[in-house]
Amino acid sequence: MNAPCIIIGGSHAASQLSINVRQQGWTGRIMVISKESSLPYQHPPLSKSFLSEDKLVEDILLKPAEIYTKANIEFRLNVEVNNIDRERMEVTLNTGETLSYNKLALCTGASAIKIPLSDGNLTGVHYLRNVNDAIKIKKGIKAKKNAVIIGGGFIGLETAAVLKQQGMNVTILEAQNSILQRAVSPEIAQYIMALHQENGVNIITSSMAETLEGTDSVTGVRCASGTLIPAELVIIGIGVTPQTALAEQCKLATNNGISVNKYALTSDPNIVAAGDCTNYFHELYQRNVRLESIQNALEQSKSAAASIVDKNISFSRNVPRFWSDQYDIKLQICGLFDGYDEIEIEQDLEKRKLNALYFKKRTLVAAVAVNNPKLLMQAQAAIKAQISLNDEQIQQILMLPN
Repeated sequence: MNAPCIIIGGSHAASQLSINVRQQGWTGRIMVISKESSLPYQHPPLSKSFLSEDKLVEDILLKPAEIYTKANIEFRLNVEVNNIDRERMEVTLNTGETLSYNKLALCTGASAIKIPLSDGNLTGVHYLRNVNDAIKIKKGIKAKKNAVIIGGGFIGLETAAVLKQQGMNVTILEAQNSILQRAVSPEIAQYIMALHQENGVNIITSSMAETLEGTDSVTGVRCASGTLIPAELVIIGIGVTPQTALAEQCKLATNNGISVNKYALTSDPNIVAAGDCTNYFHELYQRNVRLESIQNALEQSKSAAASIVDKNISFSRNVPRFWSDQYDIKLQICGLFDGYDEIEIEQDLEKRKLNALYFKKRTLVAAVAVNNPKLLMQAQAAIKAQISLNDEQIQQILMLPN
């Protein structure tokens, strides 16, 4: 183990993997190479509390520097890997250096999908993917000004909630006929849409942004219908794409992400991968998935760390989990909405109540709850057990108090 274990990326997966590798018994050097300028930080606050509170990146670090120092983990910040030579087991950096590795981990994450209308030099137009993006957006938040968010996914909705609470006039433009169309069921999307409308957010569906107006700074968004929506701040959030360029360059197997097995191994036995950049076969849902989930990143990191030291820990039966904070609700989801044929749902927007269970042949495949972690814990266990539930068991779960 003379050459180090090198981890590429500055994400949740990279942070957890570096610690896990040491805990699993790796005695050699561990080096994390990240293009970020700081140690790995939490990403969820970027569209929530980081925008609304007086926080610095130091306030949202995943772990303090002392933790990495104690575990003897080295960081190379503001550095990118340009090339991986699998035969020589080397990586080439943008500094011109070449480093040998014994084991390699790809935790490259995902990047925001860019759209042509953002190619100009207008100030006030942003994507939200990292802390630098969030800092720029924060500077543009001004009460009684107009903000347009292009894209009705979770990031856009969370950001809309923050901007509205900061006193801005907020419009969400969604090209599909519903917000969250690819993420949740129609019932959940309608609940979230009503929540935003109750708080004064203008949501326009089936509407495509066509051009951005303005000379130096953005002044508005013109839709394909011709409608002009005033805006001093525009945030684009239409989804992300996995960062697979390095994997493709060195000819690792990819398929909407870096292909990994249930132990987080890639097609090269000396390279593992974890996080939003990966695609794998999920044993509960019997199909390939790519999950943009912190929980998935953490669980894959445990498996990847074990594989690095020749142990086997499978993650492929873990129940996917997601959450979103908007206004006074915490929306939690477990499972995937795969081919469900029955829904049991109880909802009351005024009381901030939403409990929903999704079944396929009476077997629970997904659950959604607002401000009700007890329901999610019960549902998660039921999904993992893959057992059919009777009416009494279903009602017991649905009636769990918040």
